[in-house]
Amino acid sequence: MISKRLTPNERPVFPKRAVITAGMPYGNKNLHFGHVGGMFIHADIFARFLRDRIGKENVIFVSGTDCYGSPAMESHRKLQEEGYVGTLEDYVRENHEKQKKTLESYGVSLNFFGASALDEAGEIHRKVSAEVFRRLYENGYIIKLSTPQFYDEEKKMFLNGRQVVGKCPIPGCCSDKAYADECSLGHQFLPSELINPMSSLSGKKPILKDVENWYLDLEYCMDMVKDYNEFLRRNTNTRKYQLETVGEFLKKPCVYVPRKYIDDVTVLAAKLPPHTLTDEEKKPSVVFEFESLEIRDKAKSVFDAEGIHYTSGKTLVPFRLSGNAEWGVPFPDCEELKDLTFWVWPESLWAPISFTSTYLKEKGIEGDLSKWWYDEDAKVYQFIGEDNIYFYAIAQTGLFAGLQVPKGEAADMEKVHLSHIIANRHLLYMDTKASSSSEIKPPSADELLEYYTKDQLRMHFMSLGLSSKSVGFKPQVFMKEEDRVGVDMVLKDGNLITNVFNRLIRTCFYAIQNNCDGKLPTGEACEEIKAMAEKAVLEYERHMYNHDFHRISYVLDDFIRMVNKHWVNNVKVADTNGDVALRKQLIVDILYACKIIAVLVHPIAPEGCEMFSEYLNLGEKMWNWDRILEPISAYVEDVEKHELKYLEPRVDFFKKHERQLEGNNVRE
Repeated sequence: MISKRLTPNERPVFPKRAVITAGMPYGNKNLHFGHVGGMFIHADIFARFLRDRIGKENVIFVSGTDCYGSPAMESHRKLQEEGYVGTLEDYVRENHEKQKKTLESYGVSLNFFGASALDEAGEIHRKVSAEVFRRLYENGYIIKLSTPQFYDEEKKMFLNGRQVVGKCPIPGCCSDKAYADECSLGHQFLPSELINPMSSLSGKKPILKDVENWYLDLEYCMDMVKDYNEFLRRNTNTRKYQLETVGEFLKKPCVYVPRKYIDDVTVLAAKLPPHTLTDEEKKPSVVFEFESLEIRDKAKSVFDAEGIHYTSGKTLVPFRLSGNAEWGVPFPDCEELKDLTFWVWPESLWAPISFTSTYLKEKGIEGDLSKWWYDEDAKVYQFIGEDNIYFYAIAQTGLFAGLQVPKGEAADMEKVHLSHIIANRHLLYMDTKASSSSEIKPPSADELLEYYTKDQLRMHFMSLGLSSKSVGFKPQVFMKEEDRVGVDMVLKDGNLITNVFNRLIRTCFYAIQNNCDGKLPTGEACEEIKAMAEKAVLEYERHMYNHDFHRISYVLDDFIRMVNKHWVNNVKVADTNGDVALRKQLIVDILYACKIIAVLVHPIAPEGCEMFSEYLNLGEKMWNWDRILEPISAYVEDVEKHELKYLEPRVDFFKKHERQLEGNNVRE
């Protein structure tokens, strides 16, 4: 099932079943604010919405710790130098448990949070990995290549991933750090292209030695990825910038040569294999385009022989599947290549499949995986950060297509079962890209909860508009006093529920207790309120379908404030005129509106909404979207006998942080 682009008045159709995944954090770190606010919260809001919309039994939300690879190995090595005595598995398990606890603290409602190396999930992941390789091999997408790998002569060992640091060779890349064959922004390149490489083990420049490994023939998949990207562009609600990012890699192999290194373009071109030359006078570089990577590499040998500096353009290169890192999923012995492990990036792409299988097995429903991942009535939604677009929207497209379509057969990319990728832009810290490895250290996700409630943070992160632009996260409690200008936006966004909606619910209950003897008021909401509600519901579901979460915050803000205004303006008239009928009508209006608001807010701030349902004595049936516009009386058997739970004075449904109540460190 595709996520189609909606026409102006079209209501969205959601799948009968859905898997939601959130990108996996590495096993060498705690979660910082970017992990939670930039991805997990959005995935959780959508998962919670779908549970209400299509039934919680039809939704599986999975993620997990990305245990393997050089980041964990390198971090563990450094800790051992400082006296840490635990094994690498101990270290990863400790981080996994911390990550799991943090996500629970933010109310992230994962059905399963696994670990790719640990326990039953690890066992199943190893089996799935072997099966993926077998099927790709049988379908003809696996190639064996001898490529250069960095080797530290002082340490007498091959270096993997993060054990090599240098500068990204991709033209225009602004990454602050590049590693053996990828940079921090996700650009892929060959190890030989890395600029100024240095071993993080010895601090010396490593040499390159040829090593044989297995690769996915991603270059062959160029047309499939291109066809699919164009299909998404024409027919679906896939984010435009995401499609453009993918498109940047769907070009034939190019080499960029700065003009200052060329004496005579014609003479140089004559020495090269067949190519297309682009020589625009105003551009700083001359571009040579080749039909294949093989031809491009022949041209590179010419440039090297001539001593000409060059850089490679973005294109699809073979996607490495295997390596020689000890800490990795064992690779099946095949032909003469033995004792290899999977490279961490490819195996992390199918880890959500492994986690889904583990979850289903735990629930006693093994053998049902295809119903979730490969069925026309199901949809897989994968939330990622923009740095990972190459892996999930390009490499994964080729890899998953290769599992389903034998090489050489025509691939109808509209019928291949692929995930719907939702790539969020960067969540900056004080307007600067920050990560746990950068110079600017962001607060951990746990630290934020010392100053704000999870509901306030969830509301704020949802409102930031990461679907279209990178946005700065600016919690004032982490600013210097002189830099605190205006309101704290975390509190401002949170106030919609902690102040306005909270006050509306309390007013509603107190009015019922004072005017209706605590019984459910009878009657229908006025046409004005019903029109407001229907408009809000229809806009909300469209924005949720399109994953435009910041627009949801606009809808909620408008609806909640208009309902509040309806009460404030009219209750004055009722009190002034002693109009009992008008006051009772207002109670009916506001209770009806609050019920609908609670259904809309439920995926974002569930606990307060569920408390509201508890006080209404409605239970789980309140979240049924098929009945969202119905009056509360439709939910109960006998309106006259239906009593509401008594609300004591000053009880809050959406609470503020105790530090805010003390008036410390925050400015509303």
